[in-house]
Amino acid sequence: MSSKPQIYHEKQVKELCALHALNNLFQTRNTFSKSELDTICSRLSPNVWINPHRSMLGLGNYDINVIMAALQKKGCEAIWFDKRKDPGCLDLSNICGFILNVPSDYKLGFVMLPLRRRHWITIRQIQGNFYNLDSKLDSPQLIGRSSDLIAYLKEQLESKEKELFVVVSQEVEEKQLWMNQFILQGNGGHEVGIHRESALESPDDSSPVCDFSNRDAECLRLNEVNCVRENF
Repeated sequence: MSSKPQIYHEKQVKELCALHALNNLFQTRNTFSKSELDTICSRLSPNVWINPHRSMLGLGNYDINVIMAALQKKGCEAIWFDKRKDPGCLDLSNICGFILNVPSDYKLGFVMLPLRRRHWITIRQIQGNFYNLDSKLDSPQLIGRSSDLIAYLKEQLESKEKELFVVVSQEVEEKQLWMNQFILQGNGGHEVGIHRESALESPDDSSPVCDFSNRDAECLRLNEVNCVRENF
């Protein structure tokens, strides 16, 4: 029987969900810091009074441009996923993880304000299973195996307000290896991917087989997790 994986899980502070999503993706504290993301904001929009890539109050609320630039520093790319496609077309063996953008209510202390913000959530595989590492959760939420993930993504993407970004190595992005090579034309003219179980899974759920040949070293060999969960 396999032991329960130790998962690094940053909890929500201020409006730093993008920072938490990045660190949860790489499963290491301080992979990125707030000051690093602020520096990226300044580089993206230099010499401006109000930076369009973060909160004007300096509390976070970073946009996708900051996340993309941060990932590029680690040899990765974030690819916007077209919701008209079936998530079954994704080749999970070549994907480092996912970042989901969802609407979120805004609180000031315990007071709910009439504002709508965007929230960043990391989803990634750890020792054969996929987890929702939302920084607003008390603990990581188990999604399950590859088939469970595909069903979960389909459900999430039914909402018009949610957007999915696929995180891959730059090599995988250049060669378009994050999608299955064989695509069927489904009913209604929609593309339907032929989903096959990830090579990272074994028939026996208790004994995952890890193969990192298709993953970028900068993604920290994303199934080899030996980090403790942190509360912030």
